[in-house]
Amino acid sequence: MRVTRAVHGAAKILVTGAAGQVGTLVVDQANARGIPVRAVTSSELDITDAGAVADAIEPGIVVVNCAAYTAVDAAESDEQAATAVNGAGPGNLATACAQVGSRLIHVSTDYVFAGDATTPYETSAPTAPATAYGRTKLAGEIAVHRALPTAHVVRTAWVYSGVGSDFVATMRRLEAQRETIDVVHDQVGSPTYAADLAAGLLDLAEAPNVSAPILHATNAGQASWYELARAVFAEIGADPERVRPCTSAQFPRPAPRPAYSVLSNRSWIDAGLPPLRPWKEALVESLAARPPETA
Repeated sequence: MRVTRAVHGAAKILVTGAAGQVGTLVVDQANARGIPVRAVTSSELDITDAGAVADAIEPGIVVVNCAAYTAVDAAESDEQAATAVNGAGPGNLATACAQVGSRLIHVSTDYVFAGDATTPYETSAPTAPATAYGRTKLAGEIAVHRALPTAHVVRTAWVYSGVGSDFVATMRRLEAQRETIDVVHDQVGSPTYAADLAAGLLDLAEAPNVSAPILHATNAGQASWYELARAVFAEIGADPERVRPCTSAQFPRPAPRPAYSVLSNRSWIDAGLPPLRPWKEALVESLAARPPETA
């Protein structure tokens, strides 16, 4: 990952977790917009170290926290480590921002909800995480707002970039390797292109008058993993009938996945922020941006 320092003058945005899927894109897009940005990877700034965090936060900047423990299954047996990064770490950032008068945008997740709803989750919906990962992310939300009530917690869901080991990249790779693949049809969410989420986070960073403490940011619409896989196949010219539906029970995981993870974008629109486009449009662009050999 190319770590980019301030392009001119003092940094206006500090991106933590800058080597991650979303953090990398926030840095790249900030540079493209001409926003002075400082990027720090998790190895350069350990957000669980309160002293190091206090030293890193400058007055008057916007901190976009993309650092997180994201190994959902591993968190079930390592909740203490996940809590340090997802719970205490964001609290450290919020405390430091409060001390010097800086803003904080903290990225959270749909996993803070129970996953048993039937209509899109509003920001005011009761939280009830069913996994260790979800509990640690909720702890982070609470720690952030305890230390800095004006901070923005941005929940998102089903984030992919189309590279590496994310779902879209995996489906594209498996299409070339297998005649058929089985994908769960009983989990529904809001597929979200990481590049669109990064753009949304920057829109928020450049909107100082937004007061909402919690916002939901996902691409519009909803789909099951099965429907998303079929859409990937169709877009790359493969027969979507090669994707076969199966149930979550057929693919047990240490951490149960939410059956319903659709987040309402009402809070984002009410804040006057540009809504993220429909997920199918974003998927088309993500696939077109990546030649098959790099998927």
